[in-house]
Parts: sequence; C-alpha cells; structure tokens
Amino acid sequence: MGSYCGGWWWRTGLWAAVVLAAAAVVAGGNVTYDGRSLIIDGERKVLFSGSIHYPRSTPKMWESLIGKAKEGGIDVIETYVFWNLHEPKPGQYDFSGRNDLVKFIKEVQAQGLYACLRIGPFIESEWTYGGLPFWLHDVPDIVYRTDNEPFKKYMQNFVTKIVDMMKAESLYASQGGPIILSQVENEYGNVEAAFQEEGKAYVEWAAKMAVDLQTGVPWVMCKQPDAPDPVINSCNGMRCGETFAGPNSPSKPALWTENWTSFLQRYGEETYLRSAQDIAFHTLLFIIAKNGSFVNYYMYHGGTNFGRSGAAYMVTQYYDQAPLDEYGLIREPKWSHLKEMHAAVKSCSSTLLNGVQTNISLGQLQQAYVYEDSTAEGNNCAAFLVNNATTDATVEFRNAKFELQPRSISVLPDCEKVAFDTAKVNAAISNRIATTSKTLNGAEHQWEEYREAIPTFSDTTMQFNQIEEQTNITKDSTDYLWYTLSFQPNATSCTEPKLQVKFLSHLVYAFVNGEYAGSARGNSTGQRNAVLVEAPISLSESKNDVSILSVMVGLWDSGPFMEKRYAGLTEVEIQCKENTYNVTSYEWGYQVGFLGESLGIYTQENTDKVKWNPLSDSSSANNDPSPRWFRTTFDAPKGDEPVALNLTSMGKGQVWVNGESIGRYWMTIKTKQGNPSQTMYHIPREFLNTTDNLLVILEESNGDPLQITVSTISTTQLLNPKSRYSTIR
Repeated sequence: MGSYCGGWWWRTGLWAAVVLAAAAVVAGGNVTYDGRSLIIDGERKVLFSGSIHYPRSTPKMWESLIGKAKEGGIDVIETYVFWNLHEPKPGQYDFSGRNDLVKFIKEVQAQGLYACLRIGPFIESEWTYGGLPFWLHDVPDIVYRTDNEPFKKYMQNFVTKIVDMMKAESLYASQGGPIILSQVENEYGNVEAAFQEEGKAYVEWAAKMAVDLQTGVPWVMCKQPDAPDPVINSCNGMRCGETFAGPNSPSKPALWTENWTSFLQRYGEETYLRSAQDIAFHTLLFIIAKNGSFVNYYMYHGGTNFGRSGAAYMVTQYYDQAPLDEYGLIREPKWSHLKEMHAAVKSCSSTLLNGVQTNISLGQLQQAYVYEDSTAEGNNCAAFLVNNATTDATVEFRNAKFELQPRSISVLPDCEKVAFDTAKVNAAISNRIATTSKTLNGAEHQWEEYREAIPTFSDTTMQFNQIEEQTNITKDSTDYLWYTLSFQPNATSCTEPKLQVKFLSHLVYAFVNGEYAGSARGNSTGQRNAVLVEAPISLSESKNDVSILSVMVGLWDSGPFMEKRYAGLTEVEIQCKENTYNVTSYEWGYQVGFLGESLGIYTQENTDKVKWNPLSDSSSANNDPSPRWFRTTFDAPKGDEPVALNLTSMGKGQVWVNGESIGRYWMTIKTKQGNPSQTMYHIPREFLNTTDNLLVILEESNGDPLQITVSTISTTQLLNPKSRYSTIR
C-alpha cells in the first residue's frame, strides 16, 4: 500500500545526493532552448530560481542570502536592474555600495549558481516610479514605454550600458559566466492596449533591440503573450499552473518568472500570508500541467526599501514573508518545504524532461501525470498524483492505494513511493523574536529636537500665478512640497472662515498664520482627489499666511502614461459665511522640502548646521503636529544578530542611522484590525558602528521618540540545525 514515505526518502540517502548535486551547479556554457526547457551545454534543465534584489539588502548580506538560497535548492538568482539608482542623472552612473551589480552577480557566480538578469529597464517591483529615473519626465516630447523616439533612445542607452558591463566582466553564460537569461521590459501586456498600434511597434522594437545586443543567452518578456521570436513569453502570478496560456510558440519553453511567495503591502494593509503548501502545490502544478521547467520565486528574499525607494504607499519591508525574511533569516516552514520539493523534483528531472507524459484519471478531481523514458538507464518512471478536491481522496495507482490530502500533489520519483507531498509539512514553524536591547530614553540617551519653521509666502523664492503640480517642482528630490499663499479678504468681514483643500498627493498638513489647521490623507493610487474638508481657521483682517505641506509617500510604479500623472494640490478655497474665495489661481510660493533635508542634518558631518534644543518629556508628548527633527546616539547591540528599531510610538516620517536612510515609517495609518502595518525597522549591521551611532528622525506629526527601542532579531529553532546557516535559539 502506497503512503507518504518521508523516512524512505531520508534513509536511502537520496535527499543528500540530490542536494549535493543541486549545489554543484557549474555556471557558464551554451544556453539554448526548445519547447520543453532551457538547454545548457546540451542538457535540459529543471531550474528553481529565487529573486534577491541587490539594493534591497547590503553587500555584506549578499553572501549569506545567496548561500541560504543555494542550500534551499535554488539554482538561479534573479534580480531586476534599477535604472533610477544607476543613472541618477543623464549619463552619470552609480554602481557603488548597494548598487554594485557586478559584485552581486560575481557573488552568485562564486557560489556556483546561475543568474537571471531582468534589465527592464522599467521594472515596477513596488519601486518608486517603476525604476525609471525621474529626469526622463523633463525630456521634451517624451512618452514612456511606447514607440516614442526620446524614450527609446534613453532606454536603449541604458540597456546597452548594462549588457556591455556584463560582457566586459565575462558574466554571460556564453562567456563562461553565470547569466543564463535576460529580460527586457516588464509586464508590458498589462498596458500595451492603451498605446494601441504604437504599443505593438514598441514591443517589436524592444525585442529586436535586446536580441541585437548578442548576449548569447535567451531573452524573456513576462506577461507578454505577443513576445516576438526568439524572445520567450513568461508567466507572473500565484497560479500559473492554472492561468498561463502557455508559450506563444511550440519551440519555446514554459517559464514562470514570478511565483509570488507573498504579496505587496501598502501602509494600512495587513501582511499577505501565503502558505508553503500553496506555493508548493502551484509550483508542481505548473511543472506538470504546463510542462514548466523554470520557476522563479518572487521574492526568495524581499529585503528593505531603504531611503525613498518604495513606490506609492508601500511599506518599508518588502516581501517579509518570503523563504528568507527581511533580515535574511530563514522563514519556516517555507524554506524547508520548498527545499524538499526541489530535491524530489531534481531526483526525477531527467525522466520528467525526456520522458513521455501520460495523464491518467484517478477520480473525478484526481489525476496522475506519469512520465516514462524508455531510453533511460535504471529508474525510468516518475509520477505526480494530483488531488484537486477540497477533501481527502483515496486513489489506486499501479495496484497500490494512496491517501491524497485536499488540494495536494504527491511526487513519486520511481512511480512507487511518495517522496514529497505538498500538503504535508515536516519543518517546524519558526517564530521570529524581537529582544529589546535598549530603550532610547534616560540619561545615556539624551534627545534633542530641531523644529522646522513653517514657511510663508514672503519666505519663498519660487512663485507662480497658480497651483503647480508637485513633482514638476520637486523633481522627486523629496517627499515634501510647501505651497504658500498670502491672503487678505477683500470684503469687510469674513466670519466662520474655513479652509478646503483638494489634492492628489498622499497627505496634506495645513497651517494658517503659523497655527495648525488640519490634515487629511489621500489614497494610494492618487487617481482621485482627496479633500481636506472645511477645516475651521482663524483669519485676521490684514494679511494671512496660508501654508500647506503636500506629502508623497513614494511615486506610482505602474500604468500607462506615467509621465502625465499628477501629484500635489489641485484646488484651494477659503470659505467665509459671506463669500467663498477660490484661491487656486492666486500667486503661490513654493518651498521644496525641509531646511534640515537640504542641509543634510541626518549626517555626522552636517548634523550641527542647525541649532538643536534639549527635548523634555513634556515637549515630546504634546499635541503639536508641526514637522520637527529628533536626534540622539546609541551603541550597537553586541553580537551579530540583525538589529531593528521599534517605532510604534512615532507618527509618520523618515529615519537615518549614521547618515543611512532606513526608510519611511507611518504609524498613524492603521489596518482594519487597528494596527500599524509595520513597526520594526531594519538597521543592517553594515550601517552601525560599535558605539555612538547617530540616530536622526524627521517626524511630520507628533510622535514620541522617548519610547523608541533598539532590538535584536532572532528566530526559534529551525529544521536541520546542522546547516551552517541555521541557528537554534
């Protein structure tokens, strides 16, 4: 009688043999493909890939992250290339620090893995502006991602730059390097229809441009059903075994470029939880139902949206529920469950790729996918038993009975014994623990504050006779733009005055004559006006200063015609009982960001360029929402465990440690359950000194820094404690 034979799998030693074989990947070689799989040096491959984005971690983390992926049975490391990081100004490039793409790919190579380089250069990826550098916005006559000569010029320049860099370092497989796949564009099928015929022409151009660069490896276009030959169209999503229409040519393999291990998270949303069982089920279903041979987990490690890199409303931690969490710690049971699955598939990959497939009905919602290779020596049969029902099922296969759990797939590498069952998890669940190292109050942590002045119209040097779009002014150099107005009622009186502001930014704060008047939150898409409705204000009979702070929490990252998107104020009215003044077309003054930003007071060398004052308990707890800065110093926790700040007591703002931004925080926006979406903020050890670390916080509202704590992050026991990457605590 057939049953789950996990013990057989371990006792035979097949597990160890397969893992060692998977770990012995030799990078480089001739890469081609046919309708079944990628072919490397003449050998068909089933490849499991994991997304790790180099700028969402730090260089000192890369070795460990890639090593844990390799130990988890990953063959390929996938990454996007981030255009706005690498070309912050036209023709000026940055490949230093976290942006060192070559160093990252060489680390992949050093560990014997392959690489998939998704150049784009539009990437979406919940990354601000979809990875496009904002300076493109000011290129005359430009229209993004269509048959537009200005855009195509700059896109081709950048793609060529990246390809040439890889070639110069011999990093393509055709040169003996690890890169076996490249991607041009990204999910263009989602927007192509908006551009009509010019969209189709752009797809043809992008494909030809990429192929003509002669990398010696295949190119892919994800979510692009009309990808021109020889570019391979691939699937993104959670259920590509059910949703993928398949390659657009019988000569192309079925590739899954994004198997989402969790999902994006915006402020105000709960974390999306996707189970290890569900990931495994749909991965195997893609392999057997769609003849899939390449599956990339997006993300395998999500990491951190440092600085202002997150797209609109995105939390700072990225795909924290991936097999490796934000800190790079193994998340169980996902990591081990997928590792078991990888080993089971690899143990019969030759039969799977070269055998003849037969589908056998085992019941109304049960099926066997059987592969037999008559040319193979030794074992030449493999089977996958599928139960699509939501209840248990007992089936008979080859004169043996098998108990199939609901929505499960069982792998029989020899058509006899079950080596892996998607529904049965052997790994213990890891529990992540934040241990408080210190609370940043008391005598050893003296806080100081610097209050930003509320600018008035007379303070500004930039003035226009209308309300201007925010990013036209800021050039995305900051999240903040002050709109200022000098207003005097032209009637004899203005009783019961109220301020109404319509806006397409994410948040506004209004001040009248230096006094706080109110605030309002926009929406994450920015597609419709939000309104600060009739905030009561006090006006004098003479000049009145109206100052409105407009805040963006990242830019949009997707959609057609991004160059036309609008942020900032759209209409302002001052409503009196006797009259209403629409001041939208009055003369407005503008201040870009805060003085503290422009001076760089979050860095050690510039922090004393403003006058800081001691912060008392009473001043930190008052209800003053005007923007201000806080600073203190702290010593790094001992040891090598990851470090995080608990910012639960704060409102909304940004944080720097030793001049390095660890991202935006937003505690005042709650989920439906009444909790902040994120409270712990990762400080990579790479950012820390042993002592006297400068912590600077820009607080927009009325957070209390005296309650901030520094914590170390660890996990409870992990499966397979013999792993050099696993720790029992």
